[in-house]
Amino acid sequence: MSSAALTLDVCMPGTIRVGQHAFRCALGPAGIVTSKKEGDHATPAGSFPLRRVMYRPDRLERPKTELPIRSIQMSDGWCDDPGHADYNRLVALPHDGSHEVLWRDDHVYDVVVEIGHNDDPPTPGEGSAIFMHVADDGYTSTEGCVALALDDLLQILEMAGPGSLLRINPA
Repeated sequence: MSSAALTLDVCMPGTIRVGQHAFRCALGPAGIVTSKKEGDHATPAGSFPLRRVMYRPDRLERPKTELPIRSIQMSDGWCDDPGHADYNRLVALPHDGSHEVLWRDDHVYDVVVEIGHNDDPPTPGEGSAIFMHVADDGYTSTEGCVALALDDLLQILEMAGPGSLLRINPA
């Protein structure tokens, strides 16, 4: 498939549509909200550009995509500390602020798509680390991200290119 600017539409209950394709996805247990707050377990509503793809090179080959891409390193983290200057940014570990570790033992961050939520510039407390990533086997709720089966996420990335948007529609 050729890469192009796509609009990926997410709507409750847990479906993402890309053109004629529909994929199952997991969202935050608090549903879709128009006013995202750190730690609210909700998925933010809005249209967000797909910024960058990160992947675990020890677990899979480089995904096929025209989006910017980098491999996840063991020292990669994501700052989720609203009081830190690095809030909602990729950081090197160890890090003195609260953060997520991107090199995880489970497989949910084997592929991570950074989306443009609260990043230009980040506003403290309005949500961090909102990604598209791999769903666990039971499509368990996320902390606010959009999670898909690995094969579905890879298929979407192959279709996506610069200018692609993740549009999360409120219920």
